[in-house]
Amino acid sequence: MADLTKAIRKLKPTAEFSFTDDDYSTIKWDVLEGDAPTKKEIDDAMKALKAAEKTEASDKAAAKAALLDRLGITEDEAKLLLS
Repeated sequence: MADLTKAIRKLKPTAEFSFTDDDYSTIKWDVLEGDAPTKKEIDDAMKALKAAEKTEASDKAAAKAALLDRLGITEDEAKLLLS
């Protein structure tokens, strides 16, 4: 899903819309309750989503490392067990 779509869904989950090339200026609102989000609001939502994705990836990596440590095996050994 495109970053613009994710940001709009975060701000206006029930909106129906289309756009071209992740370009804010091309957004066509088919169904929208309330005012359309501004470009700044959408940009801020995209930044927040990217930060959340980085945090999620970092948390996942830490959890994976902790599990491997608890099991006393390396990542390569885990791959061998799961293949």
